[in-house]
Amino acid sequence: MSEARARDWRPSASFEALRLRAALNARIRAFFAERGVTEVETPVLSVAGNTDPNIASFSLQFSGRTDGAPRTRWLRTSPEYPLKRLLAAGFGDCYELGRVFRDGEAGGRHNPEFSMLEWYRLGYDHQDLIAETAELIQAALALVGREAALERVAYRELYRQRLGLDPLSADETELRAALGELVIDPEGLGRDDWLDLLMTHRLQPGFASDRLLAVYDYPASQCALARVRPGEPPLAERFELYLGPLELANGYHELADADEQGARFGRDLALRAQRGAPTPPRDDALLAGLAAGLPDCAGVALGVDRLLMAMLNVPRIADTLAFDFARA
Repeated sequence: MSEARARDWRPSASFEALRLRAALNARIRAFFAERGVTEVETPVLSVAGNTDPNIASFSLQFSGRTDGAPRTRWLRTSPEYPLKRLLAAGFGDCYELGRVFRDGEAGGRHNPEFSMLEWYRLGYDHQDLIAETAELIQAALALVGREAALERVAYRELYRQRLGLDPLSADETELRAALGELVIDPEGLGRDDWLDLLMTHRLQPGFASDRLLAVYDYPASQCALARVRPGEPPLAERFELYLGPLELANGYHELADADEQGARFGRDLALRAQRGAPTPPRDDALLAGLAAGLPDCAGVALGVDRLLMAMLNVPRIADTLAFDFARA
């Protein structure tokens, strides 16, 4: 064992942080019990992977009997697909609190394995779920004596107010110019990439630390698994929730159209192939569930470690984890 490795045996987080995590988990479960939302557990390994071009999945080879099924299995990047299959089967409101895995994401705010809370509410749209997500975060902040009021702003208005440009009509030259002195290699970047860079480098750093900011109604090109509301322009019924500069949650008024979802998977896989990235199998079980009938619902994923970072007022995700990636 190397000397450097030997020095890393102690936890990366304080005992205070670990006890706060336990208290937060208990508060989350109480929050949903009060609302009649059932906790479930779904598979961590799947025959299908995440096709999102901006998310990298871990895969492994199963050595036992498969009865003709694929040996390659994918570690989940979220529990979204099996939770939606439960909804399509008629289970009702549910949530999962557990570990998820993303390759290539390690640093100050990222760990390759992390805790995600994801839940779905029947009859809700993204605006309804913004309110409930804020209530949960406010209940969590109360554990450390903090408060944060909720503010909502449409994606388009946020860029107009703070950057003086229309994100739905500005061309790439305007978007690049709005980055100011920040120099980015443009190779392979598209319009949505420039919008994302403006969010992370120009907008997020200015978000008030004592305010929950819900940004909603994204460009249709950034719909992910959200419904697109017709109009001029069409908008994705999606939101992201920030506490100060930290993005905590990403939610959708969920797409229920199996054909449209299949087409989106196809576009994702084509883009991954163009970039030379792995092309995991699409989740045909999810598509079958959507075809059977997904009830009208909204869902959201919340980063528990990120929330703990805010509650503890610490800059590194390692400060919330018993053992971070370097010490695992």
